[in-house]
Amino acid sequence: MNDLTACVVTPRVSIEGFDPLGVAVHRASTIVFEDAAAYEARGQRGHNGYSYGLYGTPTTRTLEEKLTLLEQGTRTFLAPSGQSANALGVLPFLSAGDKILIVDTAYPPMRDFALRDLARMGVLVDFYDPLSIDDLESRLDSRTRIVWCESPGSTTMEVQDLPRISALAKKAGALVGFDNTWATPLNFKPLVHGADIVTEALTKYVSGHSDVLMGSITVGNETLIEPIRGLFGRYGIGVSSDDASLVLRGFETLGVRLKHSSDVAHRLMDRIARHPLVAAVLHPARAACPGHEFWKRDFLGGSGVFGILFKPEAAAHVAEAMNTFRIFAIGASWGGTRSLAAPMPVKPHRTATQWREADLVLRLNIGLESEEDLAADIDRFLDQLDRSTTAPERALRAADGPLSRIG
Repeated sequence: MNDLTACVVTPRVSIEGFDPLGVAVHRASTIVFEDAAAYEARGQRGHNGYSYGLYGTPTTRTLEEKLTLLEQGTRTFLAPSGQSANALGVLPFLSAGDKILIVDTAYPPMRDFALRDLARMGVLVDFYDPLSIDDLESRLDSRTRIVWCESPGSTTMEVQDLPRISALAKKAGALVGFDNTWATPLNFKPLVHGADIVTEALTKYVSGHSDVLMGSITVGNETLIEPIRGLFGRYGIGVSSDDASLVLRGFETLGVRLKHSSDVAHRLMDRIARHPLVAAVLHPARAACPGHEFWKRDFLGGSGVFGILFKPEAAAHVAEAMNTFRIFAIGASWGGTRSLAAPMPVKPHRTATQWREADLVLRLNIGLESEEDLAADIDRFLDQLDRSTTAPERALRAADGPLSRIG
């Protein structure tokens, strides 16, 4: 063999006896075949066969299998992000004239996708109250193809009664999709409770290290496989095996990370809730959370992401007080090792319901730092919020004092 050819044609080495715990990273676009006949028959390999890197490698298939097992589903597809999983999870099942009902508390980019892209395609888009079965039932009709759920609701944490929603949707002949990113498949299994399609933003808790973007779609029955697989092929959607290996690595510690974050979050939430400028702490495990009874009935646990509502006089000073954070980083996303804070508006993302509180929820993600340091950081923030809120009142009283004496 010529040296130039030897540089290109790589010898096969035996892997007998080599059985590592870690999953190998298989990078591939081209998949070779034994002969021309095998290449011509590649379409007969089925959903689990290998024909081209876009449709999967042993690395991506390993991640898909792990998710399918945990979701108790039939098949999983990997998408480049959580929102792409949401979009690609509904697109194959909608045509012009069809209708999609989306929970009013859905992830804002899902709302934007529906109002801009699905509507442009001729799909009818409507939103329903996450807590009202009657509202959902009144909006269901013969055109409805998908009922989209997200529970707890994005930012405001309302919990939906998925079994009742699923029963209504099935009666109307509609599929149920469910964004399960907050709970992960460890703490909630939507397919078990009646959903047909479940999506996860693996970017967050599952990967767990804030360094990779990925999403997943898991379906509950085989009839849903081909429409999604075909769409992925036509749109050229695939994920990197390197990224899949990072998610697989993060997956192994998901259980201990999630439990730690949840436990610490519960203690910190109690600390925050006692402050006089805090109106409410939003988390499904708290008895005052709308839909708390469904969380207790259906969920297996919680996560370390929650929201804080402030008294009206304090809301305007939250941004300034956030500048005192030393441990919490200010940034989007959550589920990584680092604790994060992000101020979130609500009113622009509601149409079927009305948000009557101050239009600011401070979302906190509890990471893996020392609980003592996180508590001190929260105390610093709340102390500054207290000073910023009371300072204008003191200034006003000082200004009014001399005037009242003159009068």
